[in-house]
Amino acid sequence: METYQIVLLTLAGAAVLKLLILLVVGKGSFSRFGLALKTYFRVLSDEATAERIRPLLVPPVEEVKKPARLSPEPLRLVTLLQREGRLLDFLLEDIQAASDEQIGAGVRELHRKAQTVVKEHLVLEPVLAKSEGESVEVPANFDPSAIRLTGNVTGQPPFRGVLQHHGWRVKNYTLPTLPEGQDPFILAPAEVELP
Repeated sequence: METYQIVLLTLAGAAVLKLLILLVVGKGSFSRFGLALKTYFRVLSDEATAERIRPLLVPPVEEVKKPARLSPEPLRLVTLLQREGRLLDFLLEDIQAASDEQIGAGVRELHRKAQTVVKEHLVLEPVLAKSEGESVEVPANFDPSAIRLTGNVTGQPPFRGVLQHHGWRVKNYTLPTLPEGQDPFILAPAEVELP
């Protein structure tokens, strides 16, 4: 057999093998072969087409979303209330078996210390500057986070009713900054007494 015949047979064999591979990839059908060939040449010649097809062939790697980091800011006041008045200890303690006298004595001290912390760090003002029990009008454009309606709530504002609680709004606050390196999520450190 001549050399050129061997080359021609090799090329023919490669072409048949390629057609068989295309038949297997196309799941027994050549119907999409023309589209694949057109797409091949368009991708080579047109950059915009290549950029539109790229996400289909190589989907973008989805970033692993980290859980939202909790802000320690709201905890600073709780930390102060725990440090000065042991508020968390009181709230988390089971007081079912305690007598009213024991609870009253504990609450009196807690109240004094917690009140000192609140007055030192928060500037508060009433949401509605009227006395409890007075008649008030709630305007049509009221903020539902500032005024909660109770009772028989029907119809459209403005509403007239009796003020049960004037509410509280923080006008200003001052909280101490944490020392460098301190874990802001520690509300109260563990205490260990050494011998």
